[in-house]
Amino acid sequence: MNQSNGAPAIAVEIPSLQVSRTRKLKIRLWRERYLFLLLMPGLLYFILFRYIPMLGNIIAFQDFSPFRGFLQSNWIGFQHFKTIFSDQEVIRVLWNTLLLSFLQIGFAFPVPIILAIMLNEIKNERYKRIVQSIIYLPHFLSWVVVIGIVTIFLKTEGIVNRLLDSLLGIDPISFLQQPGWFMPLIILEVIWKEAGWGTIILLAALSGINPSLYEAAVVDGANRWRQIWHITLPALRSTIVILFILRLGTVLDSGFEQIFLMLNPFTMDVGNVLDTYVYFKGIQQADFSFGTAVGLFKSLIGLILILVANRMAKKFGEEGVF
Repeated sequence: MNQSNGAPAIAVEIPSLQVSRTRKLKIRLWRERYLFLLLMPGLLYFILFRYIPMLGNIIAFQDFSPFRGFLQSNWIGFQHFKTIFSDQEVIRVLWNTLLLSFLQIGFAFPVPIILAIMLNEIKNERYKRIVQSIIYLPHFLSWVVVIGIVTIFLKTEGIVNRLLDSLLGIDPISFLQQPGWFMPLIILEVIWKEAGWGTIILLAALSGINPSLYEAAVVDGANRWRQIWHITLPALRSTIVILFILRLGTVLDSGFEQIFLMLNPFTMDVGNVLDTYVYFKGIQQADFSFGTAVGLFKSLIGLILILVANRMAKKFGEEGVF
């Protein structure tokens, strides 16, 4: 490059070939091909069983007929969603669902936190592992087995009623037929089956605490309660917030299998929730469109709750889910 003032020319080399984004992507895919290969089964699962079935939500806006199919069924717009708020049965079922979910949040959600803190305080590692294994083993039992065990224990001639009769002289109680016992039993079953498994995530969070913090607290004269309050709980706060946000997203999901197995004609009024209602209405009565509309409404509410809770968490300085 010639300069008019006689200054020496400076050669600027401009690369003739620049790697395009597509080429970079191909290079990365090839370099990490084994990782993407491991990802494929899970990705295919979500595509085939989660995303593609979402196309079926179109029948929530139709008077769907299996004989006409998706394309030929009559469109009725938001008629089914209007029915959700005008049908007294749906309102009762929605109330049952909300009540049961908030009872589970109030009573079942804190139990893994308490268990994790208690296990963290155990110094004998062998005893700690044994206790942890015992409390999370019920997670691997299916709800069919759990409800079978509950039925054996709580039926009129079961073990619990025999003990009440022999020790306290109390007449047999129909635990499984009385509506007042339905929700307490559901919550106790959830605690027994899932609380131990929930402690695993919290114990993993506690394992990241620097032991020097506890040593410094001892030097400062803090007892075990003060150490839990000022060290252990703050370390769990972010994990608890994330778990709480995810739990709010399923506030209208009470667990179909457990509720369905516990339902009987005596407890139908207090135990019929959205999940079982969709089954009875959509499958047994073949009202597929209305059942889909209720399921879509439930998913929409869950999404809104997650977004709101995540926004609030970030507002108070937490990381949130996303």
